Amino acid sequence: REVLRAELNTHCSRMRGALLVAVALAFSPSRPLSPSRRSLVVMSAKKQVLVPIADGSEEIESVCVIDVLVRAGAEVTVASVMPTGLQVMCSRGVKIVADAMIADVAGKTFDAIILPGGMPGSVHLADCEPLAAMLKSQVGAGRLTGAICAAPVVVLQKHGLLEGKMATSHPGFSDKLLDQGPVLTRVVVDGNLVTSRGPGTALEFALTLVEQLYGAEKAKEVAGPMVMP
Repeated sequence: REVLRAELNTHCSRMRGALLVAVALAFSPSRPLSPSRRSLVVMSAKKQVLVPIADGSEEIESVCVIDVLVRAGAEVTVASVMPTGLQVMCSRGVKIVADAMIADVAGKTFDAIILPGGMPGSVHLADCEPLAAMLKSQVGAGRLTGAICAAPVVVLQKHGLLEGKMATSHPGFSDKLLDQGPVLTRVVVDGNLVTSRGPGTALEFALTLVEQLYGAEKAKEVAGPMVMP
């Protein structure tokens, strides 16, 4: 019995070693990418996106962003900033159940953090200290950040994250933007910052986010079945 156990342990060790060697060879930069290796690389490179929501978030903006990014292949985490739990009541009474609490994802790195607007949802996002810290880190690292409707002013500008940036916002808030040049533009891209105006521009905003994350061809691919003009 002891001999059999020793032989099994030796066999398992050899199998583990062979597996490690195979993985190392599969991803060796000196080898050309086979179709199977390309699939593995694509899977490992799936974009991670955070969409924080709160009571009073605008439901069209929230769902448009989530849905379109999922269609593009992103891994979207919806996080509640409300102390009451995962379920939030949006600005028109629609209920959304988040995937996680913001505290559960505060230590993670995301390829993009996208803020829906709505009131008082934007105020709740602005007052959430863990989210504010994540946004400052996101902007500081040059990773993609997006905000729509009231959120550019109420959240990003409040935390000093629009300094030196062109942005737009909802007409009810855009007069507070420091740079008034692009306020009438439906979607504004300035480096790694994307902003937009409201529910009526939410699909354009979401597709622009897809373009920033994946490129123009992917954005067209996603827009086609949605019958976008």
